[in-house]
Amino acid sequence: MTNAPAATPATPPAGRSAPGAFGHVDTWIFDLDNTLYPAACNLFAQVDVRIGAYIAQALGLDAAAAKRLQKDYFRQYGTSLRGLMLNHGVRPEPFLDYVHDIDVSAILPQPGMADSLAALPGRKIIYTNGSKGHAENVMRRLGVADHFHAVFDIVAADFTPKPEAAPYTTLIQRHAIDPTRAVMVEDIARNLEPAAALGMATVFVDTGSPFSLPNPEAPSQIPAYVQHRITDVPAWLAQVAAEVGG
Repeated sequence: MTNAPAATPATPPAGRSAPGAFGHVDTWIFDLDNTLYPAACNLFAQVDVRIGAYIAQALGLDAAAAKRLQKDYFRQYGTSLRGLMLNHGVRPEPFLDYVHDIDVSAILPQPGMADSLAALPGRKIIYTNGSKGHAENVMRRLGVADHFHAVFDIVAADFTPKPEAAPYTTLIQRHAIDPTRAVMVEDIARNLEPAAALGMATVFVDTGSPFSLPNPEAPSQIPAYVQHRITDVPAWLAQVAAEVGG
């Protein structure tokens, strides 16, 4: 048997998952960006510009050189911030405050999502490579902040980004999570691999971007650690809440 990813069937309408698949779950772990809100909001375009501007100012680079370094560090370290900290001693707090000072008005409130989250039994936790402040801004805009137990951000992860395995272990220890009774919902497939290895159920939010998959050249190839593939988070939450809520 090989470890090659296996193809999955086409994503069903609204990204529905198999009925009864989440009756055992008591902890619901959600990525933030492009997961809780649609990728079409394109908030990361704002963050991306501000990261480049911060690097240019902090290191005295022109815009083109700063952008190259930004992307090189992202590929090498998982986040540009990690590379800046390791190679240039950049302090993370001012960086995070600056790059997440963005306009979130493109996000529309989601009262239906709030109702679905309220109906789900158990805790709901945000796990993001961004900052807690950014997560709180997004949750307030969506109208779902009251339904989350905690935010596990890049600071809580000791600035080690997904999909490095260490922060996943920190997450489950800090919040006393039984991974066999947890599910992780995420728009970057590779970030689900450590979760699956720990025993969590996994839900991949397919945004249509080939770069969210391990092999952009073969978007139909979905790794075995992706157990469920959805396209519409509010619709999926409504389905699951109807099945397991109450």
